[in-house]
Amino acid sequence: MAKTIRSTGQMALCQALVDARIKAGLGQEDLAIKLKCHQSLVARIESGQRRVDVVELVVLARAIGFDPFKVLAIVDAATEPDHRI
Repeated sequence: MAKTIRSTGQMALCQALVDARIKAGLGQEDLAIKLKCHQSLVARIESGQRRVDVVELVVLARAIGFDPFKVLAIVDAATEPDHRI
């Protein structure tokens, strides 16, 4: 199984989440309050230290206010065509 924690797709996802949060005018602590979690969890997600599953992406999208399909399109464009899991 290929390691994907530092893949271009994973890094694109992290950057898209950071960009969406900033565009929404939210700090990490603000987002953590909305998600009812610790700020450190938001930091780990944004830095790529913690992966996000599909359900979590939807929850993040609702909390931040972005279209998850647009973020998936960004990840799709950044993911290598021959990437294996």
